[in-house]
Amino acid sequence: MFGFVLRRFAISVPMIVIVSMVMFLLSSIVPGDQAATILGEDATPEAVAKLREQLGLNLPLYQQYANWALGALRGDLGNSIYSGQSVVEILGDRLPVTVSLMVLSTLVIAVVGAGLGLLSAVKGGWLGRFLDALSLVGLAVPSFAVAVLFVSVFAVGLRIFPATGYAPLERGFGPWLMALALPVAAMSLSGTTLVAKQMRDSALDILARDSIRVLRANGISEASILYRHVLKNASIPATTIVGIGAIGALTGAVFVENVFVLPGMGSLATASTLNHDLPVLLGLSVYFTLVVLCINLVVDLVYGFLNPKVRVS
Repeated sequence: MFGFVLRRFAISVPMIVIVSMVMFLLSSIVPGDQAATILGEDATPEAVAKLREQLGLNLPLYQQYANWALGALRGDLGNSIYSGQSVVEILGDRLPVTVSLMVLSTLVIAVVGAGLGLLSAVKGGWLGRFLDALSLVGLAVPSFAVAVLFVSVFAVGLRIFPATGYAPLERGFGPWLMALALPVAAMSLSGTTLVAKQMRDSALDILARDSIRVLRANGISEASILYRHVLKNASIPATTIVGIGAIGALTGAVFVENVFVLPGMGSLATASTLNHDLPVLLGLSVYFTLVVLCINLVVDLVYGFLNPKVRVS
């Protein structure tokens, strides 16, 4: 397993380099000039040219990328054009919010989705039909639309949860969880329904096998069959959906954080795009890539835990 993790890390390095190169290339063709943006509209051409030389913007593109990459290896992603603050500090302040959203959303997708899927496989009937209908709704309605609906109903109408804002965990677990309840629900709805449907279909297939009939004939309890045999085997294909849901939560955070006014990396990406803050966008691309790679690594590790054949291969 240790060698497997090392191989995954080795594969991740070229991926980060490729993504950063693509983002750097795209940022170079975006209309606008960083030096002119910093100095403002009243800046003289001489002042703009001098600042471009100071920032190294007059160098060839490959040399600019090399300088940026060397700084990134030292933990320096440059400074924001808009605020002048270090990009690493900006992302460090925003990262806990987005990570909290992703972790809670992934837990909801995995736990609630698996529970609903198993319950639907055992009970069937109206619950299975309801799950099918809910899956269609979860796929058809985007997360930001669900977020607006939840704000209207649970925050404005019923006033159960706060409509906007974020409470750091240092203020207490209760306020932190209340602030993230609606965003997490909006981000995890689609993934939860997909996991539940996949888990139900896999569980029904496993329950129809001859080996399950043999276990029942030998007097093994239904609870033991479900938790020791059905759950573990049915979780293998559902793990893929959980991983996709976690990555989807990362992309959905861009919209959901803006709806709930959360100071995370998603809302930072929107603000940086509007401000043409290219150093922050480059830093965000690196961080987002690292998060996606970590999610894929965790999914592979869970595969190895559930199926020993994966570890051998």
